[in-house]
Amino acid sequence: MNIVVYCGSSSGIGDKYLESARVLGKWIGESGNTLVYGGASKGLMGAVSNATLGAGGKVIGVLPNVPRIQARRHQGLTEYIDTASMAERKAKMIELADAFVALPGGIGTLDELTDVMSLSSLDITTCPIVLYDTDGYYQPFKAVIRNIIENGFGRDEYFSRMLFSDDIKEISKFITGEQEN
Repeated sequence: MNIVVYCGSSSGIGDKYLESARVLGKWIGESGNTLVYGGASKGLMGAVSNATLGAGGKVIGVLPNVPRIQARRHQGLTEYIDTASMAERKAKMIELADAFVALPGGIGTLDELTDVMSLSSLDITTCPIVLYDTDGYYQPFKAVIRNIIENGFGRDEYFSRMLFSDDIKEISKFITGEQEN
């Protein structure tokens, strides 16, 4: 299974975000899945990719022809896909995805996340979407979604393929479709 991970190329404040990225990467590698991500060597991107590789997993980096991004290119990945633009990068990552996970990140992460949420609401993608909610990072965004629904600009079913969690066991079950016994 290809798990697309959206996250920051910075580390955030403190070690909690890096630790979440490492936990996710380790699970991806140990479970025999493939990480598909933005290809950077630094920040959460570097942590999730290094943990996946360290756990024996395959990692595909998708990098646009943008000098600032190319300068941060991870040099030890399993595979690289170069794209002409950010838009082509997003489309390629969506095309490869069996599941999406958003670790904490900035504007780029939110852009990618809202893009797949929109596609999911239109049934263009039916992949699970996880917001890895380290230390409540995505709770303000969850409140925005609640506000969208409460004000009639969306319906609960638009968000039925989404999970907010920081529990890797719950995330794993959600992504793989395993049921609780």
